[in-house]
Amino acid sequence: MSDRNRRPASGRQPAHPTGGKGSASAAGASGGSTGAKGVSTTPSGSTAPSGSTGAKGGSHSASVGSAGAGGSQGASGSTAPSGSAGAKGGSHGASASVGSAGANGGSHGASASSSHGAGGSHSASGTPRAGRREAERKRPPQPATPTLIDQLRKPFLVSFLVFVVMAVGLVVVTQTASPAYACGAVDTVQSPAPGELGQVQPDQGNQHVLVGDKVTYPVCPPASGKHINQTGFGPLPPKVYGPNDQAIPNGWVHNLEHGGLVLLYSCDKGTCDAASLAALQAFSSQFPASPVCKIPPGDVGPVVARFEQMPTRFAALLWDRALYLDTLDVQKIDQFFLRYSERLANDGTFVAPPEPQCPAPSKSPAASASPAPSASGG
Repeated sequence: MSDRNRRPASGRQPAHPTGGKGSASAAGASGGSTGAKGVSTTPSGSTAPSGSTGAKGGSHSASVGSAGAGGSQGASGSTAPSGSAGAKGGSHGASASVGSAGANGGSHGASASSSHGAGGSHSASGTPRAGRREAERKRPPQPATPTLIDQLRKPFLVSFLVFVVMAVGLVVVTQTASPAYACGAVDTVQSPAPGELGQVQPDQGNQHVLVGDKVTYPVCPPASGKHINQTGFGPLPPKVYGPNDQAIPNGWVHNLEHGGLVLLYSCDKGTCDAASLAALQAFSSQFPASPVCKIPPGDVGPVVARFEQMPTRFAALLWDRALYLDTLDVQKIDQFFLRYSERLANDGTFVAPPEPQCPAPSKSPAASASPAPSASGG
C-alpha cells in the first residue's frame, strides 16, 4: 500500500464543530487544502476524484461535505463513523454543507453547500425533509352551468310582474278617467204652473245598482233614477261637499228616494268662489225638519254638492221635482222642501217620497187637514 493511501498513524482526529447550519471547517493531514476543484458531485450524490487534495487528507466535495481521517459531519452536526472518509471516496451529507477535516488540521473547503439531484431535499439520515412540499391550493367550487330554464326563469318572472302592474294600472286609470254616470240630456227650465214652485221631471225609476256600475240618466240633473244602496255610497251622508269631493248622482239620488233635499251648484257657472261656498254652508246649517215625519236636518238631507250638467247655477232637487235658480234663494228653497218632500194623498197614504222615513199618519180631521195643501201641489 502506498503512502498516499495509508492512514496517518496519529489516529482519529476529532471533528471540528460546525458553524451555522451544518457547516464545519476541516484541516488537512499535513496542511493540505481543498478548493472548488476538490471533488465533483453527480446528481445522485456520488463523488468522483477530479481535483487535488492535501497530502493525507480525504477528498472533499464542493457540494457534499466529507470528512478526512477524522470523520464527516451532517447538517445537524452529527458525525459519521471514522471510516467513512478516505482518500478515494468521501461520504456525503444529503442536504447539509460541511467542510472536511484532516488529521492534523488544515484548510477549509471553498464551498459548503450540498447539491441535490432530482430526488429533492433530504436530511442527514436520508429521509425526506418535511415542510418543503408546497401546500396544495384549495380552488373555490365552480358554479354549475345554468340550464336554459334557469336562464329564462328570471326574465319571465320580471316580465310577468311588469304585465300585472301595467294591467292593474290600466284598470285604475280607466276607472278614474271614466265617470260613473252619463247624461242623455240636460234638463230645460220651464215656467212653473200657477201656485207651484219648480217643475215636474219625468220619473226615471229607482232601481238599485252596485258601486262602480255606470248609470246613464236620460235627463240631468236627475230627480230620480238608478242609485247605489250601500252605506257610505248611497244614500250619501248629508253635508256640504266641496268642489273636489266625490259626490255623484249614483249616491245622492238615494237621498231623494228617502225624502231628502239635494242642492247642486256649478263651478263652471261661477259658484265656487269663497262667498258662494260660505252661503251654501249657511244654508245647510239653517235647514228645517221634514214636514210630515219631522226628520231633523242631517239625517237624510240636505246634501250640497257640485254638479255641472244643469241649466242654471243652482238646482234644488226632490223626488221627481226640480227648482232651478241662478241665485241662492234660501227662503224659496225651504218652501220647496216643505211643500214637496213628503206629500200625502187624500186617503193619508204617501204620494212622495217612494220610501218615506215614517209610517203614514193616522187618518183624522186634524191629520188629513195639515197635509192637504202639500198633496194638492203635487
